[in-house]
Amino acid sequence: MSPRNAYFLPTLLAFAAGCAASVEPPAVPAELQPPASERVILEALASGFQVYECVSDTNDSYKWRFKGPEARLVDRGGRDMGKHYGGPTWEAPDGSKVVAEVRSQAKAPDPGAIPYLLLKAKATSGEGVYRNVSSIQRVATEGGRAPEVNCSRENFAQVARVPYRATYYFYGDR
Repeated sequence: MSPRNAYFLPTLLAFAAGCAASVEPPAVPAELQPPASERVILEALASGFQVYECVSDTNDSYKWRFKGPEARLVDRGGRDMGKHYGGPTWEAPDGSKVVAEVRSQAKAPDPGAIPYLLLKAKATSGEGVYRNVSSIQRVATEGGRAPEVNCSRENFAQVARVPYRATYYFYGDR
């Protein structure tokens, strides 16, 4: 273990334990419920961008393709909880990571926001806060939908970074 991780790991583990005790799971539709054998172990607020690229398909038509998120994660007190990026991946300051895949989704109450998601962990790494994550919920979304401007030959290959916010709940075994 690196000296940096030796310093951060106990702090983050203690913080995660505290979060789990005080964080209630959100009220969500049935399709976004994690397995009954899991409990909330961590909550993070995301602020950043959903990144899209204007691409052409085989019929010479154009569309916005989602490339991935770029977001900072913080707790409700504003403390750094890491970053969220393509994969999708969540990476903590302690170096631990979780990579997930979408299990289900539901429309956000705000029609201008990206959908709510339930994701399943595909892989975790490191000995930190994300090592025991098995499911992730994305809720309370704001913004992030594909650009409203048409994707066309004129803006082919243009990259658009659309601001978004969301709350992520991380679940692990009871």
